[in-house]
Amino acid sequence: MARVSVIIPTHSRPQLLRRAVESAFAAAKDVEVVVVDDASTDETADVCQALEGIKYLRLEHNQGVAGARNVGVLASSSEYIAMLDDDDERLPGSLDLQLAALHDEPGTGLIYGQALFGGATDRLTQDWYPLFCPTGDVFWQLLAQNFMASGSVVFRRSCLLSTGMFDRSIAGIDDWDLWLRIAALYPVAALDQPVMIWRRPFPDSKQGSAQAVELVALATKQFRQRWLKMSRVERASKAERRKVSRQFSQNMASHLAWEAVRSLSAGHVKRANRCAVAALRLHPRGLAWRALSELSGRWATLGES
Repeated sequence: MARVSVIIPTHSRPQLLRRAVESAFAAAKDVEVVVVDDASTDETADVCQALEGIKYLRLEHNQGVAGARNVGVLASSSEYIAMLDDDDERLPGSLDLQLAALHDEPGTGLIYGQALFGGATDRLTQDWYPLFCPTGDVFWQLLAQNFMASGSVVFRRSCLLSTGMFDRSIAGIDDWDLWLRIAALYPVAALDQPVMIWRRPFPDSKQGSAQAVELVALATKQFRQRWLKMSRVERASKAERRKVSRQFSQNMASHLAWEAVRSLSAGHVKRANRCAVAALRLHPRGLAWRALSELSGRWATLGES
């Protein structure tokens, strides 16, 4: 039995898949790679069947990323589980480093690492995320902002017995939701170095996560209707709940403001306007205006370059 399983959902992007699979095999000495073809309509099945050493699962009906992840988890056999999107890459040996750290901290529920940003092409940027990696009881920090790139996380299969699987009803933030449920019960470890290449969505991307307005609206609804009702939050003081609500709103407004700047720099004026309006509509206007004004200087700099 392999020590770690890497689940790779894919849908009609065969040109990207081979690179992701090869990087997963290079990330650990003893790894099971599970590729879940989420009802692709092109040559993805042929490409998958030509890849050596993988466990290949074909879904006849599209279940979305969260559903495909769940199928992959149930089909996997390892004690530790990692996710990898088909357009991302694991860095060589990174899983072995994280598994060694998890072994040294048996009480932790998951370990994450930093992600190097990849551009729309194969070119890497000089940036990584997060700049600093909180550890231990990170629940409140994670509730305010998701600082764990999905492909950088390795979690224990045993955690799913107490937290449940990925939630298909909140596609796009299903990973954040699971990390929160794990962090509510277990300490979190981190490898304070890059473990993956994360190709963030860009304004012309067809990725679901490129829909910033829709995802922020979904996260805001989830935060207000479900995350604030988690037992750890309900047991906290009113001051603690107000504090995390303000931090969450600030982070969401800042994210939309940044997406507005990115859209303007790519010439998508309508999309930029949607992001700015959503920031003002979904979150307290004072926080949204502050976020927009803080980024206005960056837009001015972009315009001069």
